[in-house]
Amino acid sequence: MTSYNLGPDSRPELMEEVRLYRNPREREKIDNLAELFAVINTLQCLEKAYIKDSVKNKEYTGNCSKLLVQFKAAFKQVQGEEFPTVEAFMAKYRLDAPAAVERIKEDRPITIKDDKGNTSKLIAEIVALFITAMDKLKLDIRSMDDLHADLKDLGDNLGRLSLLPPGWGGRTKIVGWLEVLGTMQASDELDEVQARQLSFDLESAYNDFNKILHSS
Repeated sequence: MTSYNLGPDSRPELMEEVRLYRNPREREKIDNLAELFAVINTLQCLEKAYIKDSVKNKEYTGNCSKLLVQFKAAFKQVQGEEFPTVEAFMAKYRLDAPAAVERIKEDRPITIKDDKGNTSKLIAEIVALFITAMDKLKLDIRSMDDLHADLKDLGDNLGRLSLLPPGWGGRTKIVGWLEVLGTMQASDELDEVQARQLSFDLESAYNDFNKILHSS
């Protein structure tokens, strides 16, 4: 009886790497699609975790707000004739994430009330900026050009939010740090003591911000 060896050793072409792209442009497209898929999938998992009461309100609000901001940025990279809507993207790649779609449509965490205006979106942006700035410091990202834009947007948005009391201390500290960064060159970095203090000030302001939201 004749024996046939059909394993990979007899067919070396089966061991060849399959390339998903042929040039840098195609690679960037694949990366953008993968990032969008990951953001939507993560948002779906977060929504399910919140429904199961596996995540605290504060953590949910912060992470959901950040994911919604990331979604907008990621979808802009792939939106076009092939993917005019997020639903078209999800259908193409068979991504089942109804909770994520609902959150994307409402454009706010479920913990933030819908006031039929801009306040809920502003709050979501503020939460996302807080989280982004704190995450950068945890990753030892301390340069002026990496921190200044986020802190400036955070300070500006806090100034536009009417829910906050006049002269709120959290915004005052952020404005103070903007003044410190404003004296630095783009490549200059905060030292370890400064970075630790900024991290503490941001965490304190964020906690106080959440208290004000829950009491309003």
